[in-house]
Amino acid sequence: MSQLYSFLPMLLQGLVTTIQITVVAAVIATVVATVCGVIRYSGWWPLRAIVGIYIEIFRGTSCYVQLFWAFFVLPLLGVTLSPFAAAVVVIGLNVGSYGSEVVRGALKAVPRGQWEACVALNYSTWHKYRYVIVPQAMRLAIAPMANLMVDLLKITPLVSLVTISDLTYEAMVVRQQTGNSFATFLTILVVYFVLSSAIIAVFRRLEIHFSRGAETFATNKEAAAT
Repeated sequence: MSQLYSFLPMLLQGLVTTIQITVVAAVIATVVATVCGVIRYSGWWPLRAIVGIYIEIFRGTSCYVQLFWAFFVLPLLGVTLSPFAAAVVVIGLNVGSYGSEVVRGALKAVPRGQWEACVALNYSTWHKYRYVIVPQAMRLAIAPMANLMVDLLKITPLVSLVTISDLTYEAMVVRQQTGNSFATFLTILVVYFVLSSAIIAVFRRLEIHFSRGAETFATNKEAAAT
């Protein structure tokens, strides 16, 4: 285990890179999932068709191949992305394609009466989604989105395919130089477990927050009815 101490800066740098990729890709995935989920549920049909094609392509092909396309094929078509940009865009779009179905399902689960109430109150589309529909849908979508974000973290080792030295790549270098497979892989196993646990903890806090909001809304509604 002491052999790893001299390589600790390498592993820490790889950890920082992994966290950066995870955070940026998670932001992209969340935005894409939200926008595409809303369009899939209630958008104009040509937009729904375009979004549907994107979702089927990214869900139906390997993220491994998608990374190769973004980094090696797009430059042949005149679009050049840096390794980091290719990694976060592909991972974000890949996870976002799954997340869009989570959002669509959450929107579909919002009681029909809530939609009808927005129409009765003459809410604009923006106000309808911002103040009524999205807060309720988010409460339903948080748990499955947490699973997707953990999955996102788990696929970040693929970025080494496009020359990025993430945590797993640096660990492989350390293993080759020290020959200590057990300690090296145990270390990154623990690190990935801690990162996954941190993601789950954040989403649990969000779930509690939105659940409290829903309970407050229900209490006020009952009080008004009596």
